[in-house]
Amino acid sequence: MNSSNGLFYSLWQGGFEGADHINSAALPLDMNVSNQHRMRVRDDYLHLQPFGIRTVRESVGWRLAERVPHHFDFSFLEPTLESAQELDIQILWTLCHYGWPLDIDIFSSEFVTRFARYAAAAAEYLAPFSSTEPVYTLINEISFLAYATCEMGLMYPYGPDLRDRSVEFKRQLVRAAIAGMEAIWKVDPRARFLHVDPLIHVIAPEGHPELAEAAEVMRLSQFQAWDMLAGTIEPELGGAAKYLDIIGVNYYHSNQWELETYKTLFWHLHDPRRRPFSKMLAEINQRYGHGRPLIIAETSHVGSGRGEWITDITEEIIAAGHEGIVIQGICLYPVLDRHGWEETKHWHRSGLWDLHPDAKGNLMRVLDKDYAKNLIEAQWKLAKMPFYQSFQPQDKSFFYKDL
Repeated sequence: MNSSNGLFYSLWQGGFEGADHINSAALPLDMNVSNQHRMRVRDDYLHLQPFGIRTVRESVGWRLAERVPHHFDFSFLEPTLESAQELDIQILWTLCHYGWPLDIDIFSSEFVTRFARYAAAAAEYLAPFSSTEPVYTLINEISFLAYATCEMGLMYPYGPDLRDRSVEFKRQLVRAAIAGMEAIWKVDPRARFLHVDPLIHVIAPEGHPELAEAAEVMRLSQFQAWDMLAGTIEPELGGAAKYLDIIGVNYYHSNQWELETYKTLFWHLHDPRRRPFSKMLAEINQRYGHGRPLIIAETSHVGSGRGEWITDITEEIIAAGHEGIVIQGICLYPVLDRHGWEETKHWHRSGLWDLHPDAKGNLMRVLDKDYAKNLIEAQWKLAKMPFYQSFQPQDKSFFYKDL
């Protein structure tokens, strides 16, 4: 399916997990190495072709590109760029996927200036490979990153002194993102920016109506980073409408929970307290619409529920479409399985392809056929909707040869 809007090569997109932070056990992650995507990128891109996926999300990694302070090396991206050019794949690049050089104090002004310098260097390196407007995510999931770093201790640096500094770090990340956008525009005025954060729903536990207000405060906090970037709150950070370009929402089964108990409102159990995803899309479209593109930047499920999840998500997208909300991109994330950030030997079984080691340690890509069948049906069902008629599917008969 090819989008006629000119922004993305395809409506259905594939995301490759690119987290490169240092986890709570002080282990540096490089997910594109551990799942062998970096060494098998051409084959991974070829696998996407039968599904009409021509747009992918990839990560550079600030920590990976600036291993020596003030020196940038992007040569490790060459196989990815060469494969994308050969196969006509559009890459939406994430510049900071949770990792940063260890010599920087994350609350210092240097964090902002160093990130801007890195962003400019990355854009200068990547610009020649984009024949259309390049799309960058400056900092992946600003709200989640601040929470995971300061409140959960999942990412470097660690320490109890960070627990009350989550909002402060969120402000710092917004400053860095704004500085990064300005730096990139100086290098490449064509650049567009995708700002991604989780879409969540939080409610009071049953029997505790006194927590309803606090639950709503937490729920509304999901909008803080986008509001800061747009300058509608805390304008002293430098935000303005021009910085809030493409909105990307990340949505998984665990994105709805109870306040304080943190119990998930389970999708697979059809918890009646869950908010329909279409209503969540409507809310964010109402807040930020105004001509801004909206994409689902991450979505997937695990195990045997993967196929049913994409079917359900598609039904919600159709419901939103009937309300005038047209999604410009749907990214299967991860499209290739990933292991846990903390439990690195545990594979989630959440991709369109699972990974199985052969006798030589090569991670073989094994298509989850149930997920694939549901995905194909979802693609065709969505393409039949009047509001998605500009997204044309490929020949359906091709897909079912081996499924």
